[in-house]
Amino acid sequence: MKYRILIFGILIAGFFSSCKQMENDFLDAPAKSTLDESVIFSTPGLARGAINGIMEPMGQTNSYRGRYIPFYGFNTDTEWNYNSSTVGNSTGELMIYAATPTNAQMNSTNNAWAMMYLGIERANICIRGLRNFGNPEPGTELGQLLGEALTLRAVYYADLMKAWGDVPARFEPITTETLYLPKSSRDLVYKQIIQDLEEAATLVAWPNESAATTSVERINKAFVKAFRARLAMAASGFQQYPDGVRRTNDPELSVERMYKVALDECRDVIASGTARLESTFETLWKNYNEEKINAGGESLWEIPFADGRGRVLYSFAIRHRSVDQYTGQPRGGIAGPLPTVFYDFDESDSRRDITCVPYEWAAAVNGVSQQQLVGLDLWYFGKYRYEWMNRYVTSTNDDGVNKLYMRYAEVLLLAAEAANEIEGPAAGAPYLKEIRYRAFDAADHAEKVDAYVAALASKEDMFQAIVLENKYELTGEMERKQSLIRWNLLQANLDEAKVKMTNLLNRTGEYADVPTTLYYKYKEDGETLEIYGLNRDETTDPGAEYSAFDWANPTDLTVELINSLYKMGVNPDDRQFWPIWQVFIDASNGQLVNDYGY
Repeated sequence: MKYRILIFGILIAGFFSSCKQMENDFLDAPAKSTLDESVIFSTPGLARGAINGIMEPMGQTNSYRGRYIPFYGFNTDTEWNYNSSTVGNSTGELMIYAATPTNAQMNSTNNAWAMMYLGIERANICIRGLRNFGNPEPGTELGQLLGEALTLRAVYYADLMKAWGDVPARFEPITTETLYLPKSSRDLVYKQIIQDLEEAATLVAWPNESAATTSVERINKAFVKAFRARLAMAASGFQQYPDGVRRTNDPELSVERMYKVALDECRDVIASGTARLESTFETLWKNYNEEKINAGGESLWEIPFADGRGRVLYSFAIRHRSVDQYTGQPRGGIAGPLPTVFYDFDESDSRRDITCVPYEWAAAVNGVSQQQLVGLDLWYFGKYRYEWMNRYVTSTNDDGVNKLYMRYAEVLLLAAEAANEIEGPAAGAPYLKEIRYRAFDAADHAEKVDAYVAALASKEDMFQAIVLENKYELTGEMERKQSLIRWNLLQANLDEAKVKMTNLLNRTGEYADVPTTLYYKYKEDGETLEIYGLNRDETTDPGAEYSAFDWANPTDLTVELINSLYKMGVNPDDRQFWPIWQVFIDASNGQLVNDYGY
């Protein structure tokens, strides 16, 4: 049964009552705890509740739930929020590289920034308490809890740096002397959390090695090591600093060192056998939507939301236009893949039709809906589907589906990239092959996997293939933006995406053979579409039993919409991060400032 992130006992709520003040002002110093830390952090049951409390801010209204998860990660060369990609729209400005410190969606004292620091403060209190009073040794329950606290703090810092770059570093509970802090170098923060995760990996158990790690809603060693690999790659990658886009100058975070860390950690996870790819791509996403949370599969860790909290499907699922047989929540569909992504897939790649969906669920008649085609511009993420859930969602605003934070496929992609860089393309090939073996039927393996990978003779060829494989595997999971940044491809690939969408609009270049008419009929169930004409060169009318649909309507994919991928006149490489919101600048006693031209 799913863990309910927002439900805690009165005792633990009382312990963290001091921290709750930070929802009003994240810089307020917490009052003295109403409970004795020596009791809480020497008692596993009480300490467990305190660790749970670290995650509670993720479910707050303007935190991960309603701001960070729906808005961070757009727009890229694979994903966009097409409903809000306009200047003057406060939601859209967050995604078209035009955010301002006074953005109406974000400039509030209970925003994601504040909630992340609330979670960090709770983690700091737990880490101090467990070290001082818990004797947290490897293999003990309190050791597991310390490892979880260290990892959750790292999660908050990793997400802060993804969105804001340099941020204040707080690794001890707030005191009067540390009430106001300036931003710290992200290099310092990366080094600390990479070190913390190294320690955490010695404390937490592998998936299913202990009762604590039987669910992906608890931190396990496979996730800690995989997450450390992700952070090592990000820390050594390109990113915007106040003096420009570059790699770090810190030798401790060099490519040579960090790629070695990443490769070692990935190989440890792979060798452990405690995580694996699901048998098919569809099985992975059906399991996710069915909320199967048993550890040992592809999901490594998920942000756990209660049934009535969290907005993953509410934001990203295939759109349902009304209450119907699958959901009592008529939502989904605020974002989707770029229209070119479907046509960039190999037609025999099983990931294509799961990732890119050209239909939505129409307004129901007598409570029953059916699929209906939408325009060329309006694709949906098929990874998220109310119709695959085992629950019937009735909440107005929340679906309660967890956020899948990291999965085993990313471990293989990171291993391929790091091995290619350090040891050459032959070393990266087995990991890339494993990803592609699942994507294609066995009959296609010789051509689509073995021959394809064998042709990647140079390090650059392998790297470019890995960039593409990330696209095919991870579109819709909002990891692409940070990857493009660390590869120094953000501006270049966004510009390329505009060119490609223009070519699709005009049916020229690589999209010259994309049909301009689709044909559809309904299967025997009366609700599921059977579509002809989506594949290239499917231009022959299949017969009278099919209806025609205009797949080149000039009001769908327009030049204006294409150009809205990012704000005209802006270089996305100059806007890789959001600004710190004005309420936090104003409350910082002059310590916080915005860089990057904000």
